[in-house]
Amino acid sequence: MTIAPALHAEWLKIRTLRSLPGALLALFAVTTAFSAVAGADGSSDPEFDPLFTALSGILPGQIAAISFGAMAVSSEYHGGALRLTLAAVPQRGRWFAAKVTAIAVPALLVGLVTAFAALTVARAGLGSAADGLSVAEQLRGVLGCAVYLMLIALFAAGLTAVLRSGVATLSILIPFILVVSFVIGDAAGTVADFLPDKAGQIALHQTYDGTLGPWSGLAVTALWTAAALLAGAWSVRRRDA
Repeated sequence: MTIAPALHAEWLKIRTLRSLPGALLALFAVTTAFSAVAGADGSSDPEFDPLFTALSGILPGQIAAISFGAMAVSSEYHGGALRLTLAAVPQRGRWFAAKVTAIAVPALLVGLVTAFAALTVARAGLGSAADGLSVAEQLRGVLGCAVYLMLIALFAAGLTAVLRSGVATLSILIPFILVVSFVIGDAAGTVADFLPDKAGQIALHQTYDGTLGPWSGLAVTALWTAAALLAGAWSVRRRDA
């Protein structure tokens, strides 16, 4: 089978597995809601960053992106679904590439819509406090947010292919992002800038200090994601279905 039918089949799975569109809808709703609340809270913090405040809903919203990537892959390991998939697409590398593409495209598109909506509603609440944001900074924030969400979903997908369990992936990544990364970030200084979530989130800030900038931070997250996907591809090729 060529890549086009494999892509079509994976896209049908994304559309028809109810939890996957639900995860993308949750990504949009949670991110937009939390950004609206952050914008309404105002700018009393002396280190106020209007761009990060407007896009801060991504911090809880990324859990939905992680869930989307994890569930899209873990569904293949339920009820012998992977054996049926590989019977239709015997080339395991081709199937995995189609799966990754089917995860990346909707995650990126929903990420763009979500980031734009979050920025819009938060700016309405911030009012004049957001007047210092340039068009270029806002575009960079929206694009960086969307790319980050796509990368974090793919990172979860690659890890799930290795662990063969969405529950195991969520049990590792969600505590890491919500607890471990936060604690390390306070204690480890610039070393924390190279963690997969911290590095990508630099793109959400108007101003930033440290070793990495917005695009180099996203590049670090992309390297983490590439490593996870390569490990996942190796697992798919080498292990029994």
